[in-house]
Amino acid sequence: MSAPAAVAERPAAAERPAAAEAAPGANAPRGCLFCGAPLRRTFVDLGMSPLCESYVGADALNSMEPFYPLHAYVCEGCFLVQLHQYVSAEQIFGEYAYFSSFADSWVRHMKAYTDAIVERLGLNERSFVVEVASNDGYLLQHFVARGIPVLGIEPAANIARVAEAKGIPTLVKFFGAATARALAREGKQADLIAGANVLAQVPDVNDFVEGLRILLKPRGVVTIEFPHLMRLMEENQFDTIYHEHFSYFSFLTAEKIFAAHGLTLFDVEQLPTHGGSLRIYARHAADSSNAVSPRVGALRAEEEEAGFTRIDHYARFTERVLETKRKLLEFLIAAKREGKRVAGYGAPGKGNTLLNYCGIRTDFIDFTVDRNPYKQGKFLPGSHIPILAPEQIAEAKPDYVLILPWNFREEIMEQNAHIREWGGKFVVPIPEVRVYA
Repeated sequence: MSAPAAVAERPAAAERPAAAEAAPGANAPRGCLFCGAPLRRTFVDLGMSPLCESYVGADALNSMEPFYPLHAYVCEGCFLVQLHQYVSAEQIFGEYAYFSSFADSWVRHMKAYTDAIVERLGLNERSFVVEVASNDGYLLQHFVARGIPVLGIEPAANIARVAEAKGIPTLVKFFGAATARALAREGKQADLIAGANVLAQVPDVNDFVEGLRILLKPRGVVTIEFPHLMRLMEENQFDTIYHEHFSYFSFLTAEKIFAAHGLTLFDVEQLPTHGGSLRIYARHAADSSNAVSPRVGALRAEEEEAGFTRIDHYARFTERVLETKRKLLEFLIAAKREGKRVAGYGAPGKGNTLLNYCGIRTDFIDFTVDRNPYKQGKFLPGSHIPILAPEQIAEAKPDYVLILPWNFREEIMEQNAHIREWGGKFVVPIPEVRVYA
């Protein structure tokens, strides 16, 4: 299928770096990732921070650790919020420490999605489902259980091996137009392409969305989930900004990007996951089999009314971030002066943004715990807070447990309700400090 005329308005593929090959340094272009416009407007500046998934081994604690600016800009042309790229996608995702299956509620969320989309699209054993950034098989395992053929595409070889062990065919590659063309030539176009929490992580958003278009069958459907910029701003979720997330999307901007590649967003769902996410449904512009839902127009109007097409709307975010930092430090200072012990729960990317931006180290938090054995025994990047097994919470009996993956706070508080036996309390830092007895 040839690309529609609208595609000709974006930069030609030959003029853009491939997603897996881009490794810009200090002299890299500073234009918008989508439209190429100069980036002059600050969204929020979180100072210097290490890569959030670069956990430190005990043998490297005295070695130099690279920090990069964590400065988010908003494009005055298309309103895409984004970071400059300082390291290549290969450096970030070639080996990765995040395994989706350790979050029970996230696995349940994806089981519910599978049940719903199979019914909605009438998928069966003759269908073909592809997931981009398929991680450890947390989603595709549910399609496999229904006998639906699948393919995962995952750049992190260590995570792909876990998916393969579950019986999920996985291609260890970065997804983009080149990968999509190769699969299409093999007759592997998809009835459904799914992706969750990947759109923000692609350094070349044009190459990625063009890949979706190429890989999609003429009457196929793409569903992509990503954190909603509106919720990020309303709930002060600044800790979800880190180097592994290159872009942050409103519905308006996502719609514009997909349309530039001949894909129409025909439906959208607002989800509670990750502090508030969108699930967008896309089809080829020439495919009229799925009518555009009223929810598309309603959300478009909501964002326009909220100010997402006005540059001044984005400028108000910084002060809220500063106030959250002040309140968290005030709480921790008061707790330590009272002789209280504070431990963390989790070692997520967002937690590392929070801790490094606020300057929180072992002077405030003794240790953190994580269910992922891959992280246990290592240290958080930048702050060098040790990561232990969850059992250490009961042994240390801290007065406060700071929940770093606050988007899973209900699940974590339920799993660790025993801390109340010694009077322990949970602390959630975002949107501002809240203590749960």
